Amino acid sequence: MTAGGRATRRTLLCAAAAGAAATATGCAGGTRSVQVAVVWSGSELDRFRRVVAGYPAPVHVVSAGNDIDAFLRARHLAGTSPDVAILPRPGLVTEYALRGWLSPVRPSTEYAVPTGLSDLLMTRGRRYGVWVKAAHKSLIWHLPSVLPNPPRSWDELVTRTRDLGALARRGSGPAPLAIGAADGWVLTDWFENVLADLAPDAYDALAAPDADWQGRPVRDALDQLAELWSIDGAFPGGGRRALLTQYEESVIQVVRSRRAVMVFEADFTDEVVGRFRRGPEEPATFRFPSARPGGGGPLIVGGDAAVAFADARGGVELVEWLTRADSFQPWVDAGGYLSPNTTITLDSYTDPVRHKLAGEMRAPGTLRFDLSDQLPGPFTGSDGVGIWRIMQDFFADVTDGVPAGEAVRRATGHLAAAARRAGGGR
Repeated sequence: MTAGGRATRRTLLCAAAAGAAATATGCAGGTRSVQVAVVWSGSELDRFRRVVAGYPAPVHVVSAGNDIDAFLRARHLAGTSPDVAILPRPGLVTEYALRGWLSPVRPSTEYAVPTGLSDLLMTRGRRYGVWVKAAHKSLIWHLPSVLPNPPRSWDELVTRTRDLGALARRGSGPAPLAIGAADGWVLTDWFENVLADLAPDAYDALAAPDADWQGRPVRDALDQLAELWSIDGAFPGGGRRALLTQYEESVIQVVRSRRAVMVFEADFTDEVVGRFRRGPEEPATFRFPSARPGGGGPLIVGGDAAVAFADARGGVELVEWLTRADSFQPWVDAGGYLSPNTTITLDSYTDPVRHKLAGEMRAPGTLRFDLSDQLPGPFTGSDGVGIWRIMQDFFADVTDGVPAGEAVRRATGHLAAAARRAGGGR
């Protein structure tokens, strides 16, 4: 960095710093709060506020709710964009950068992320975002008292589901699987894990504009899901009840009401477990099983990225500060946090689950980023007409008894049409 660049960076930080701190570092006095919009709420919001309490300027954190895209578009039209936003999809980073809404950012020298993540936040050769939080999305949670030896392969998972489903139909035990099918992203997470296991190269290709959504890999992945989801007795109350079950309720069906033995979802599931678990039994986890002989199973991750809005005083400085190895230490200490930054030592994680997951994320060659979060425009599914809704329709078909071949044909046709409407794919 040039001397002029260092001076500009120091000036911006001093402009954002509190007056007393600014005077102590030889800067001009004055104070200005940096505003950050986030999707987090509850304990996640509280813990992020503890993180930014360590920043040398006042930081005002605003929770934008689940649809941060709509929130930010409205703020942009009103001319009141925040300085910084934490975005849950890299596609939004690209879109906002191309619209000219964002400032380029430069991570600190203490920032490194696994191969395959960094380039997702680059647009036209410039970086417009940095990863600040990760989610390990290849976990199945289960009750050890009912399932002491979890399945080690996809075939074993299918067999256990059939056996437990037969017991459940006779009233002799809980259903094998809980699933929050009312939340379409849960179903896309299932699809992404199966596809990444069967055909990792095809998984990567589906994020491209000319993706083939009617090709063999997509059909094979859907057919494999149909094999499991169509099992009689697989879900508490059946498939139609599952379509009314939201993600949190599906976790509660395992850890509180004990109506199911297993539930698939990310490491953040432990937040729900902590609020609703009944009794002393801790649910255990195992990796999403592979269908390939000797396969180690897929590893899908999601993540939240920080961006700075154009002309936002102090925004770039805060984003760069968030990439320091020690910035998120208060959240690491509090638990419930998994960092994408591989410069954070594994020993920083006192939580044994996240210690293990952080190590898995650093294994070369296995990691894939959440596919639906990479898709363009309405195809992401957040508006109820994209891939989330298509997967819900597919789930309804296979649990209602529609033959797998017909259900797969319908789903791939809808996926291809949605991809075309979003500007690419076939």
